Amino acid sequence: MKRIFAFILLTVLFSQIQAQPKSGETITTQKQKFVFETITSGLQSVWGITFLPDGRILVTEKSGEIRVIKDGKLLPEKITGVPKVYDNGQGGLMDIQLHPNYAQNGWIYLTYSKPDGNKGGTVIARAKLQGNALVNLEELFAAQPTTSAGVHFGSRIVFDGKGYIYFSSGERGRKENAQDLSNHLGKILRLHEDGRVPADNPFINTAGAKPEIWSYGHRNPQGLYYDMQTNTLWDHEHGPRGGDELNKVEKGKNYGWPVITYGINYDGTPITDVTSKTGMEQPVRYWVPSIAPCGLTMVTSDKYPDWKGDFLVGALAFQLVARVEVANGKFVAEERMLEKIGRVRAVAQSPDGYIYVTTENPGTVNRLVPVK
Repeated sequence: MKRIFAFILLTVLFSQIQAQPKSGETITTQKQKFVFETITSGLQSVWGITFLPDGRILVTEKSGEIRVIKDGKLLPEKITGVPKVYDNGQGGLMDIQLHPNYAQNGWIYLTYSKPDGNKGGTVIARAKLQGNALVNLEELFAAQPTTSAGVHFGSRIVFDGKGYIYFSSGERGRKENAQDLSNHLGKILRLHEDGRVPADNPFINTAGAKPEIWSYGHRNPQGLYYDMQTNTLWDHEHGPRGGDELNKVEKGKNYGWPVITYGINYDGTPITDVTSKTGMEQPVRYWVPSIAPCGLTMVTSDKYPDWKGDFLVGALAFQLVARVEVANGKFVAEERMLEKIGRVRAVAQSPDGYIYVTTENPGTVNRLVPVK
């Protein structure tokens, strides 16, 4: 009887610990207390999020919609003029970001999978918002080759504040693409903000190499962050079964996939028994088992003083947000929070300093409001 009672008690306690967070609930973590606030749950497969200077929030849905949140409410009107997308598997309308000087130039940048017959490929484009419509759409880059695969498109966009954009492209489910400099797949890429190829990109003078490549050996990077204080680019990417990675991304370097990995095939068979090799970079943090990371930001806001400098990593498979501490380029600690929130697709810090977390299916947008 005592054993049965103990089992029931542990089950109840575990269910309480694992309960899905509810809007209005106060969450206490190791270093920060906050109120979990759901702004809307009326979306589908939310992918990207960005914040307009007038307080409106734009979110992308994978199916090809851009939705608007104003004064804490999801508007019924959708943004028109969105380019047609290749909505297949993981592909569709993905990231959305404002140019750092948006107030002056009005540019909004998008990544999406563009149809190419029965194939699709990752595209970077920019446009301006006129009323409720995208206008002056410019396609800046299209990853080659396109394929009919429905997996591993990437794709995130970041700016370095010096006139360059970085963005990620997955290897489209073919491991060998990541090590092949003759294609754009499994790479981090770098362009001028108007789409021109920078003359100092690392492979611009390498015969047969795509000049847009900044780094290679990536699997499916769905998190990207540029730390303007230290001029450091970070990514996280999906491993297969285990082996997700957080990487410090540097010019011209090889991040190893699939030659080195801490993961295995989905059927349990090995990919390789090699986890390190000369000339290939080690991750700063790797996850086994896989958390399926998606969405990445660094906390710089004074609203969360004890989180400043920490990464927040969304997780699709584990349905949580991981706070990752890194010091001097080395992993220090990790705290997992908001467990069972749903499949986290984006984590972002707004201009007014609040952290937003989005989930897919159901599509929600949530805000973390600090409590002192």
